[in-house]
Amino acid sequence: MEESINQNPEAMEALISNLFGNISSLKSAYIELQSAHTPYDPEKIQAADKVVISELKNLSEMKHFYRENNPKPVCVSPQDSRLAAEIQEQQSLLKTYEVMVKKFQSEIQNKDSEITQMLQKIEEANQKRLKLEKNLKLRGMSTNQGSGGDGNLQFPDLTTELFVSTYEAAAKVVHDFSKPLINMMKAAGWDLDTAANSIEPDVVYAKRPHKEYAFESYICQRMFSGFQQKNFSVNSESATVMADDDTDTFFRQFLALKDMDPLDALDQRDYVTGGGHPRTAFYQAFLKLAKSIWILHKLAYSFDPAAKIFQVKKGSEFSDSYMESVVKNIH
Repeated sequence: MEESINQNPEAMEALISNLFGNISSLKSAYIELQSAHTPYDPEKIQAADKVVISELKNLSEMKHFYRENNPKPVCVSPQDSRLAAEIQEQQSLLKTYEVMVKKFQSEIQNKDSEITQMLQKIEEANQKRLKLEKNLKLRGMSTNQGSGGDGNLQFPDLTTELFVSTYEAAAKVVHDFSKPLINMMKAAGWDLDTAANSIEPDVVYAKRPHKEYAFESYICQRMFSGFQQKNFSVNSESATVMADDDTDTFFRQFLALKDMDPLDALDQRDYVTGGGHPRTAFYQAFLKLAKSIWILHKLAYSFDPAAKIFQVKKGSEFSDSYMESVVKNIH
């Protein structure tokens, strides 16, 4: 049964409802088409493009239907047609919101990825900064010297108190190093009594454990050999030549070495000239010992006049002014 659309207001209302439903569907399809471009997805773009074309065809058919004023026969009432159109419109809106939510989720993921990349760059920048600071210390440089302005690095003053504290720290390191050395000698089957007597013969010890001080004495004699020389007995060809009054250079070197990790320093030397170095507790203790004596030497020659080392002769009378007993309460 055919009837004119102008003579049936309900048919006109159904047509308008269908029109709004199709427009909503077209809007949803277009948004989905845009979303498929970011990120670029050829399959989604093709599918969304087909939906857009389909909705445009539907609108074109409605236009021709209205112009011809000849509605197609339907099997449902105009009320049902309006309800179906409203349902279609709501479904299209819901689909539009779903597309927008997916788009926002994609943007959030992109932002999270950017944040992760920025955090990685910050971490890399911090690593580079620490490496540069370490290189500056190794070269005996400071922020103040490099820029001529006020830096954030705080350095201690060159005082006798600084020298005394550095000396006491070195003495403690010598004591700490003697322990693993004695343990290794025991493990190797050494006769410790004979070894101690060969270092300091004809010494009467109040207690047998006091013989460990003979080994500390030997360590000091070996490590402090050449301390009184400015180049610390280093071969003049490999040592840096400095002026006799260049106390500032010695102090800068002391500051650079003071906080340096000796293992890190050796890592920069082609794995110790191709020979490698073991990561053992004894080896690390020796590096700590060598560093403590070396920086004490640098600090000694930072003074003008330089601090000097002296050794009393065997059998000299004990003096509280120049000596200290390694055993407490025994003079």
